[in-house]
Amino acid sequence: MERGRKLLFAKMAAVTAAIPFIIWAYEYGPNPGYCGVPSENGTCTAAGCHTGTTNNSNNKGSVTIGFPNGMTYTPGVKQHLTVVISDPAPTQAAWGFQTTARLASDTATMAGTFSPTDNHTQIMCSQPNLFVFQGVCLAGASKCNEMGTPACPSGYTLQYMEHSYTGYLQTMGQGSGSYEFDWTPPATDVGNIVFYIAGNAGVAGPPTQNGDHIYATTFTLTPQAAGNPPAISANGVVNGASFQPGVVPGSWVTIQGSNLASTTDTWANAIVNGNLPTSLDGVSVSIGGQPAYIYYISPTQINAVAPNVGTGSMQATVTNSGGTSAAANVDVSTVSPAFFLWAGKYAVATRQDGSLAVKNGTFGSATIPAKPGDVLILWGTGFGPTSPAAPAGVQTPSDQIYSTANPVTVTLGGIPATVYGAALSPGYAGLYQVAIQVQPSAPSGDLPLVATINGAQSPQNVTLTVQ
Repeated sequence: MERGRKLLFAKMAAVTAAIPFIIWAYEYGPNPGYCGVPSENGTCTAAGCHTGTTNNSNNKGSVTIGFPNGMTYTPGVKQHLTVVISDPAPTQAAWGFQTTARLASDTATMAGTFSPTDNHTQIMCSQPNLFVFQGVCLAGASKCNEMGTPACPSGYTLQYMEHSYTGYLQTMGQGSGSYEFDWTPPATDVGNIVFYIAGNAGVAGPPTQNGDHIYATTFTLTPQAAGNPPAISANGVVNGASFQPGVVPGSWVTIQGSNLASTTDTWANAIVNGNLPTSLDGVSVSIGGQPAYIYYISPTQINAVAPNVGTGSMQATVTNSGGTSAAANVDVSTVSPAFFLWAGKYAVATRQDGSLAVKNGTFGSATIPAKPGDVLILWGTGFGPTSPAAPAGVQTPSDQIYSTANPVTVTLGGIPATVYGAALSPGYAGLYQVAIQVQPSAPSGDLPLVATINGAQSPQNVTLTVQ
């Protein structure tokens, strides 16, 4: 893991047609091919970039990978991995690594894909010859080709996960180095997969090629047989805010059941150019024969935005690596308004400055209830179609107001409140804002809050505290 400045060169046309290549320094992460894969570049000591011997018995450190599912993988199901480089020697205080995953049956073939989860790591993407490559990482990582959603260019078939310069700085001076990232195995059973990894326990102080302790090892993962198929609970397809049976196109839906997913995850890193994912870690949902947009998965619950289907009685299914669930019947209606709740009963409400309008004591920190005359934003789902029609499957654009196609009325404590408008919230999906003014004469207390649109009312057990 060579130390020194990162340089960019272009070979002469007579030699390599001016193909650029990069020499990466220890601080910025190594070039591809230095983590012990057979027929590649060995490790940093074997390649001569660091003095010493890899896995020298006089050095008592190690490099490890923590696999959340033990030494197994389920095809297509993402795992969150943790690399730890440690060394008890007081001289070692700088930490770096490189790892890759290969088929046990063909070490030249990449097994799965890596993804950074913070700016402490980066992917080194390489063509098979190891001479043409580039690093990609999350925005905020120094000395790296920053990309909002890191992905290797076409033809760069090999991936190496390693520390970034930001990660190197973050771990400098600590007693060990720890890095986290995601790995998604191939979508099908490809047999055993071998992780090759090299770790550097470097010396403190200015960069030098001397005194570092290099450790290298391998980890072999075996394919895990598909588990039990997912199952949706009776009446388990419900409104994502009220948790009452039924679905509204383009609004939030919650699916409850068992074996719905083998992991817990959200779409935080799966939205690409505003497009919402229809599959997350191999989990997908179909409603009325169309894919839903998956936000959250866990073994017992899925949260999603319903597709733009028609209305009537339809079927919903969940599919994952274990198979497809039995179909659950669900009623799809044009509207079914509901407010999201705090503590199961208080409507989520904010002031124009974004502060919460909620009963004091609801959370650990102090909050201020709504006051008579306050203008509030209520947050809900299920308010139905908009004018103009909102695009499906994307975050709501901010260059257009998508107001509800039908007017919304709101009563607070049984008395009509002034409603300034209701529309989808820009930058989100399926999330409606209803702007109201609390009546100047509203009494103090937990007042029932009910919204009505196109004859449908929100649940009666929702309150807003006024004081």
